[in-house]
Amino acid sequence: MTIAMFTDAYFPRVNGVAVSVKSYSEELVKLGHSVYIVCCDYDHTDTNAFTLGKIRYEYPIEGNKNMVLLRVPSKDLAFSKEDRQAQLNQWYNIKHSLDEVSPDVVHINSEFVMGWYGVTYARHRRIAVVFTFHTLWEDYIENYVKALPRTVSQKVGREMVKFYLKRADEIIVPTERIGNVAKSYGLEHSYDILPTGIPDIFLDSDENAQTEWIEKLYLEFPALKDSQILLYVGRVVKEKNLDFLFEVLSRIKPTHPDAKLLFVGGGPWLEDLRELAKKDGLEDSIIFTDYRPREELVRFYHLAKVFVFPSVTETQGLVTVEAMMAGLPVVAIGEMGTVDVMQGDNGGFMVPNDVEIFTQKVMALLDDSELHAQKSKDAKAWGKKWSMTELAPKLVSYYEKAIERKSHS
Repeated sequence: MTIAMFTDAYFPRVNGVAVSVKSYSEELVKLGHSVYIVCCDYDHTDTNAFTLGKIRYEYPIEGNKNMVLLRVPSKDLAFSKEDRQAQLNQWYNIKHSLDEVSPDVVHINSEFVMGWYGVTYARHRRIAVVFTFHTLWEDYIENYVKALPRTVSQKVGREMVKFYLKRADEIIVPTERIGNVAKSYGLEHSYDILPTGIPDIFLDSDENAQTEWIEKLYLEFPALKDSQILLYVGRVVKEKNLDFLFEVLSRIKPTHPDAKLLFVGGGPWLEDLRELAKKDGLEDSIIFTDYRPREELVRFYHLAKVFVFPSVTETQGLVTVEAMMAGLPVVAIGEMGTVDVMQGDNGGFMVPNDVEIFTQKVMALLDDSELHAQKSKDAKAWGKKWSMTELAPKLVSYYEKAIERKSHS
């Protein structure tokens, strides 16, 4: 099968959508399929008159031509330093590039310009459309376009998603909770649930390689040595509720002076969070690494003592799953995607949005070695449900369902 995936966000842009597209694409290729990822170009350096304004091809898997990135010329966005927007004059370039491979199905993963290109191509070539409803834009848009009143941003977010829900032959949601949101938008036919799978690399870690990596990390961040590390992995943005963890750390420090809070990730709120750490007198106990290569994340999961996740807006909670797959116990606020992932105290503790209760559960894992060992074991077992090798074949079946529906429409 030949699949065309459309996404506005892709690496080097790091977020849940980019991770999902990359992870599934690589697994689909392993299963023998061909994947063409139509995404934004983040390269600002091209000045060649012969290539400027044209689609740039990349082959991310060395020696394998079955996964191809079609980097579409894009421009900066005024309201987001991290994101790009595909240029609006690229329709014919995209159509010509995909016509050369004749995709069997179009899979849309985002709702902006690239998503529109995907719908348009599928309509012109009369092929099936699969849409994954990744993001609750009615809650997120106000974080990007602050000038809009909340009621307006919510309506814009809903209408963006509804456009794709109406045009898709197959709808995928990462959780039942997102499925219920789709129903509230007036969705008339069924959907399928498929969380973002996690590559099996997060199941294991080579001990010798881990030891060498830790030695290098301590040279880079000496404060981490001989510490009990509370780890957060993800984008550093205000909507993640990250300053909540500062209050947790402040309550832990009197009895656990060796506790350190480690933020692995970058984002537009990083410098503000650094300043807040100084203001609260916690700069010696909070370490920021900024972005790290995705393949390095497993090292951090195996290094830490507890994974702490305070977000109340997460649709999936992928990093929570990754932590559990690595055997790292989790303490997370039981909202949105975390509820669907943990479903209670599986792999750690799911708690209300309460600093005192959150702190108590973190301290329990720090103080009770038997409890920590049991939760680590539970986390590994629970996290395996999100193994990519189990989930990718389901995605293929949903593609087949979409193609079948399209053939009868």
